[in-house]
Amino acid sequence: MLAGGFVLIAASPIVGLTPGPGGIFLFAGGLALVLRGSRRAKRRYVELKRRWPKLGRIADKAMRRPSIRRREARLEAAAD
Repeated sequence: MLAGGFVLIAASPIVGLTPGPGGIFLFAGGLALVLRGSRRAKRRYVELKRRWPKLGRIADKAMRRPSIRRREARLEAAAD
């Protein structure tokens, strides 16, 4: 999984040159595979999300991570 994720991330700039948003989705898929396969990458990703929360939320939504659903449910419950 880890190697496949790195291959997808490396291929995303090449696919990004073609018309359409394919490179973005390829990068998100590769990042999801890397995050599942590497604890170190996951820790680094969490650090980056804490530093830039808006970008972290967008990335979580793009990768359809369960954490975004939990976080949005907590925010809705706090707003009530």
